[in-house]
Amino acid sequence: MTPTPQTLTAERILEATEEVLRRHGPAKATVVDVARALGVSHGSVYRHFSTKAALREAVTKRWLDRTSDSLSGIVAEDRDPEARLRDWFTALFAAKRRKAGDDPELFATYMVLTEESGGAVGEHLAELTGQLRRMVQAGVEAGTFSTDDPDATARALFHASRRFHDPRYAPEWEQPGTEAEFDAVVDLLLRGLKA
Repeated sequence: MTPTPQTLTAERILEATEEVLRRHGPAKATVVDVARALGVSHGSVYRHFSTKAALREAVTKRWLDRTSDSLSGIVAEDRDPEARLRDWFTALFAAKRRKAGDDPELFATYMVLTEESGGAVGEHLAELTGQLRRMVQAGVEAGTFSTDDPDATARALFHASRRFHDPRYAPEWEQPGTEAEFDAVVDLLLRGLKA
């Protein structure tokens, strides 16, 4: 008896695309390579993703969503706003460092893809600043933080901490002293927010 083939889903295609990108890099990876890895025709892949660009955008979004999804639990917690904000920055920095350090080839691939995928990157940045805004607002409501404009404050916090989450700074993340510099920046940001 022959095994029943797995149903082709968008998720399976994205998993295979990630593996193909890891093996071939963004310049050489094709939809045909993805289809071959799945044992299907490239037309089957195109039924889920109408273009190669749409597939690359979706795999980039999936990669970025892993970070924002992991941070959303911290945002939802009901505890001290200052500790929650510190934990969020720490988790964001750790997630970005892990991505850069654990699989440097795939990280380099995603650096290329994020340059192509303005929509996915824009959504990711909006999600992260939205998470910050929610925590700042919670801190204002608790009397811990002081700001008249949580949206502007969230954007300022995000930009002020950029060195510790923007992938362009990845080469600096493992240098000696980076942890102390990160702590100093977060301490400064939190002191500036206090009511």
